[in-house]
Amino acid sequence: MTAFGTDWESWKKSLGQAVEFASELGIDQKRINPVAQQVGEFLAQNVTPANPEQRAIKELWEVAGQEEKQTLSNLMVRLVSKK
Repeated sequence: MTAFGTDWESWKKSLGQAVEFASELGIDQKRINPVAQQVGEFLAQNVTPANPEQRAIKELWEVAGQEEKQTLSNLMVRLVSKK
């Protein structure tokens, strides 16, 4: 497994930039959220958490059902999109 970003704020900023870029391309929130869920699944399976916050999200993801994963990914999109 690879580590992905060691600093929580930098990691959120990177994710926020990706969401902002998608929005600038005209991709609406209803399409961004399912992609965020796919990214969450990939990260949970392939990336070693680099900080306690990422570890907590990974642990929540691992015990979540499908609807809960959707909620988590939607919340992460909202978190990294706030200005």
